[in-house]
Amino acid sequence: MRPSHVLLAVLVAAVWGVNFVVIEIGLGHFPPLLFSALRFLVAAVPAVFLVGRPKVAWKWIVGVGLALGVAKFGLLFVGMDAGMPAGLSSLVLQIQAVFTALFAFLLLGERPARVRLAGMAVALAGIGVAAADEGASGPLGAFALVVAAAACWGVSNVLTRRAAPADALNFMVWVSTVPVLPLLVLSLLLEGPSRDLEALGALDLSGAGALLYVAWGATVFGFGAWGWLLRRHPASTVAPFSLLVPVFGMSSAALFLGEPVSPLRWCAAVLLVGGVALASFGGRDRRAGRYPETGVVTETGTGAGGETNGPGGDLHGPGDQVAASAGPGAGPADGREPVAPNR
Repeated sequence: MRPSHVLLAVLVAAVWGVNFVVIEIGLGHFPPLLFSALRFLVAAVPAVFLVGRPKVAWKWIVGVGLALGVAKFGLLFVGMDAGMPAGLSSLVLQIQAVFTALFAFLLLGERPARVRLAGMAVALAGIGVAAADEGASGPLGAFALVVAAAACWGVSNVLTRRAAPADALNFMVWVSTVPVLPLLVLSLLLEGPSRDLEALGALDLSGAGALLYVAWGATVFGFGAWGWLLRRHPASTVAPFSLLVPVFGMSSAALFLGEPVSPLRWCAAVLLVGGVALASFGGRDRRAGRYPETGVVTETGTGAGGETNGPGGDLHGPGDQVAASAGPGAGPADGREPVAPNR
């Protein structure tokens, strides 16, 4: 890769990692479900009028929109609002790689190679260490919500593999149109119209800036730049940069939010990132059927079967691998074209 392309890949990982800090800031201005709905609304409009018509069937757009937008990001934002630290969220969401492999085995008949299974075991050990650390210092319920968000991300990754969209940005923009109404309805029912109206009435520059960052920075720029890189380089060259997302997430949370990083949490980070790396890049899966060799770009993290997703929270990663997606995606056999697009 050219130095400028390397810098762009690192910049995308940094944008996705810092996104978790920005989500934390935004949650100080909005109820979590309303914030998630507004994030997708701002990401979709006006981008939906610029990217052209959808290039895959609506059933895949709706399926991924519900699994990724409503379930994954709804649970992530609620979990962080309930006390899950931003830096730890960026790390724990990486377990989506294990869930992706599990659901790919159950639904697509993909049998992971032994080295991938070993990587999953190491990553799960990292989650166990992180849970022990969080149980000693924070709410385990919020931790469980973020793990559940990672599981929903795994479902959306498998759906994205089946959809196999040729244009990651086009796909993620149209996916962003789906969660808006369901999340708004959930917000009205669970958070209440008075709380929503109060948040909108008190909107200031800080809240508006957080909303624009998670929508345009992490989603539109992040996935657009990642897709541009994947069209010019093999996925195996681009994908490893997504492993920098939790590094930027934890370090920026410590720097800007003052979140402590205990020795136990560093141990969890080494186990989880190392396990995800093994699960993502070690060996080839054996497939029971014929499915397109697609990458899953969703906002943060790395998917099973060689696909890497965007970060946290973003469409995908974490915190926000849009297919992103996180994070990033693997292309077909020659690794040149991303065929599918979070956190």
